[in-house]
Amino acid sequence: MFRWLIVVFLALVLINGFTPWLQRLGFGKLPGDFRFKVFGKEFFIPLTTTLILSMVAAAIAKFV
Repeated sequence: MFRWLIVVFLALVLINGFTPWLQRLGFGKLPGDFRFKVFGKEFFIPLTTTLILSMVAAAIAKFV
C-alpha cells in the first residue's frame, strides 16, 4: 500500500512538472477540456487530454 502512495505521489509530481510543456503542445486546450469559474475560483477538468495521454501511455507500455 505504501509503495502505491509513493508511485501516485511521484506521478503527480511528474505530471505537474510537465504541465507547462504539454500546454505549449496544445494539451489542455482541446475540445472536451473544461475550464470554468465558480465563486471566483477556476476549475479545470482535462477529460480529452487525459484520454489521449492514457492511450499514448498504453501504446508505449504495449511495445515496451
